[in-house]
Amino acid sequence: MEKDLSNYRKSYEQGELLLNDTPENPMELFQKWFHEVDHFFPQDETNAMTISTIGTDGFPKSRVVLLKKYTFEGFIFYTNYESEKGKAITKNPNVCLSFFWAGAERQIIIKGKAKKIATNLSDGYFESRPKGSQLGAIASNQSQPIESRELLESKLRNLEKTYENKEIERPSFWGGFIIEPISIEFWQGRPNRLHDRIVYKLDEDYNWIKSRLQP
Repeated sequence: MEKDLSNYRKSYEQGELLLNDTPENPMELFQKWFHEVDHFFPQDETNAMTISTIGTDGFPKSRVVLLKKYTFEGFIFYTNYESEKGKAITKNPNVCLSFFWAGAERQIIIKGKAKKIATNLSDGYFESRPKGSQLGAIASNQSQPIESRELLESKLRNLEKTYENKEIERPSFWGGFIIEPISIEFWQGRPNRLHDRIVYKLDEDYNWIKSRLQP
């Protein structure tokens, strides 16, 4: 099988990113971009992000997860702590996040360290989820093999009966991670592949230092 993709080309002309127009804290720019994309490009799942980890087998792996909260401290998402990604993060907390918003021709790449959030925060988010999602988190031994889809659905039906008139407590193996950034790069597509790239890096005194990178 062979397919030549050399003629796939697009000119990026949606905007620009100038160093003098950027704030001192990258989270302010993240919030601005997030709100703009969410407003002007509603067809995109704005909070969808790719997280890359180094697996227990030594190989990197990337997958899309959903950002559920961001603060000045970092970016929070939820998962099964015993999943492949959960185990990878436990062994090596250095991760990379990336957002790609095709409509806005923007990309954000974040390097940081992941750690579990407080249990009460995970409890609060779990309680806010629809009951089906709560039971789904319990039914799935995430990343583990299973013989069939039918077996998984059977597990869910049994749980629905068990918890029909009961509150569902968050299982201890499920909760949130926060990625505390050490580097955040903002990428704005430009014509002729001369893209704008502004990167913020955290220095040893926890100050953000920003600079422009060549495309």
